[in-house]
Order: sequence, then structure tokens, then C-alpha cells
Amino acid sequence: MSTTPVIAVNDIGSAEDFLAAIEGTIRNFNDGDLVTGTIVQVGREEVLVDIGYKTEGVIPSRELSIRHDVDPHEIVKVGESIEALVLQKEDKEGRLILSKKRAQYERAWRDIEGK
Repeated sequence: MSTTPVIAVNDIGSAEDFLAAIEGTIRNFNDGDLVTGTIVQVGREEVLVDIGYKTEGVIPSRELSIRHDVDPHEIVKVGESIEALVLQKEDKEGRLILSKKRAQYERAWRDIEGK
């Protein structure tokens, strides 16, 4: 006969402690920030990127490349690390909207200014 383990209330601390611990693991971003993340899903319309935010960042397929009508599977792969620019902190679904192509423009511009 097995018994269900008993979890003491003090094992997880107070609700405030729990929320503070979660908040400490979430990074904050602003529009225009360059971020680095890992591709977690590639779809025809969008790519999902884990950047350490409360939800995955989303790169619409039109923001992957300067080429039009590109297949996202030809540009990125699951598990790949990429740099992206934050276009919008949160859309109506609470997701970060990112751009790979604009991050490339930003990186190139910074390289030019640095020379």
C-alpha cells in the first residue's frame, strides 16, 4: 500500500516568497533591445524563441529574412541560438514580438559606428 507524501506548508514558503522567486527568473525587455535566445519551434507563419521571458518570443516569418516568401525551415532550426530585436514588448496575447532581420541590421549598424 502506498501513501501520498505529505508536503508541509513551509516547504514552499509563503505566496510572496514563491512569486518573488518566479519574478527573479524572468528577464525584462524593452522595445528595441537586442536579445539572444534558442529556437524552440519553427512553423510556417512564425518561429518561437526561448529568451528567458514569461512566454516565448515570436518571430513572424516576414521578420526572419530580407527575402520575401521564405520558408522559415530554410532560415532557422530548432535548438539554434539566434539574436533578435524586440519589436513589441507584448502583443494582445502577452508575447514578445521579435525580428531576426532587424537584429542583423542593428548589429551591422553598430559595427559601422564602432569603426
